[in-house]
Amino acid sequence: MFSRVILYGRAHRSNPAVMETLTNICSLLKNMNIEVVSETDTLAFFPTLPVQLLERSEMGKPGDLIIVVGGDGSMLSAARLAIKVNVPVVGVNRGRLGFLTDISPNDLQGQLNALFQNKFVEEQRFLLSARIFENNNIYFEGDALNDVVLMQGDEPHLINFDLFINDEFVCSHRADGLIIATPTGSTAYALSAGGPILEPSLNAIVIVPMMSHRLNSRPIVISGNDKISLHINEMNEHRPRVSCDGHARQLVKPGQTISVHKNAQQLRLLHPKAHNYYEILRKKLGWEHR
Repeated sequence: MFSRVILYGRAHRSNPAVMETLTNICSLLKNMNIEVVSETDTLAFFPTLPVQLLERSEMGKPGDLIIVVGGDGSMLSAARLAIKVNVPVVGVNRGRLGFLTDISPNDLQGQLNALFQNKFVEEQRFLLSARIFENNNIYFEGDALNDVVLMQGDEPHLINFDLFINDEFVCSHRADGLIIATPTGSTAYALSAGGPILEPSLNAIVIVPMMSHRLNSRPIVISGNDKISLHINEMNEHRPRVSCDGHARQLVKPGQTISVHKNAQQLRLLHPKAHNYYEILRKKLGWEHR
């Protein structure tokens, strides 16, 4: 099924175990006669990793698989690469929560053996595409597996903006910002801001106001096929920011528009056969057991 593995990881001072796990995976896969390579950024973080460099232009061949080692943040970053080359992704958890990286580093050999014996579940997760524009000029484009967030810029001031869905006016907001999240991202920032949890297979988007100045501002769930527009009011004295998965952040000028819609390319996410979404919620969110 899979004949070449592309390792993906990011270094963090407080988490040296990532390098240890990457090295263990290299050893296990080479014993299984699986070709192991890595991409430019991973080798920049881990220059002693015993693998060859694979340029991104050479990824996407039949039999390719990306193994991500780290936390959900590493998976979010890898997702933007994976959708461009249409390569499935599986995650080994070396982070804190691990909603997306659900292979345990304590059972690498067993989990990898099962993976290469086709004992896995593949699901599709969609990403959001965001754009900042004014008239016919585009100033920013980005993709997000979790969320696109309108937030305060350098000054802690409320943001005045109008929300449109499919070019129809919904309401005006005066708030710290707005979170636009996928079902995948509904358990991340949107959950902290009071949004609902969406089951990952739903074709839906959740919109969550952040610290609204109006008591009647509430989260709403809309179709995943809807197109969202945020018009930044020209009366704003300060420039807010837009972020995609907390990575790319771009200042927005008053008068500009932010558009958000579903990306046509989907992430192919692999899980062990025993994967159970609700069991993960119980563990990660501390829900009660019977």
